[in-house]
Formats: sequence, structure tokens, C-alpha cells
Amino acid sequence: MIVVDSNVLAYLYLPGEYTFAAEALLERDPDWAAPILWRSEFRNILAGYARRRDISFEQAMNLQTEAESLLAGSEFEVESVAVLELVRDSDCSAYDCEFIALAMKLGTKLVTMDKKLLRAFPHRALALSAV
Repeated sequence: MIVVDSNVLAYLYLPGEYTFAAEALLERDPDWAAPILWRSEFRNILAGYARRRDISFEQAMNLQTEAESLLAGSEFEVESVAVLELVRDSDCSAYDCEFIALAMKLGTKLVTMDKKLLRAFPHRALALSAV
């Protein structure tokens, strides 16, 4: 099991620079997990694409449904104290620290392309481009 951030999910479902890497990761390790927060972050990404008319409302709905199916049973709550400790000890947002907190809770790695997370937590966060 690995924790993936919302951008990795976006790369999987929305064609871009790291789409191939996200698809290869899913093929190698299909057991993905995320904090429940991923849903709101992913919806926000889809909203941006829809507002720019890169995707339709129906496409956004379908992508959200597909992503929810992928993570069904692998969405987790994280403890506020764990998140706030990570925030205290880094310059990362509480949103981003939820993903690190979950990776710590599950004893696994976070796959991300977030530069701040990669710098702040080099032993827990792995770059999608490097896995």
C-alpha cells in the first residue's frame, strides 16, 4: 500500500506530463490510499479544468466517480495532533501534512510531486517521477 496525493490522482485521470508515470505506478502497486481530504482537493482540480472548459461537467463527474471507486475502502481519517505536529516541524500546509500523517500511520510512503513535501519529508515522501 502507498499513499498518493491528489496531484498523483490528477495525473492518472487528466492527461499531462506525469500521466504515464501515474499509470505505471498504479500497475506496479494498485493498492493506493489517501486521507479523506483527497476528495475535496480532487474536486477542486476538476473544477479548475471545467472552468477552463478543458473538460465538461459530465467528464468531471465521471472522473470523480472513477477516482472514488479506485480509493474505495482506502480512505482514512488522520489525527489532528499528528497533522499539527508535522505542520509545526515543517513549512508545509495542514492539507499537505494530512498525506504525510497518513503515510506515517500506515507505515508506508507518500508518492507526490509536491516539492515542499519532498524537501520536508525526504524519508517519507517519494517523487512520482522517481518511482
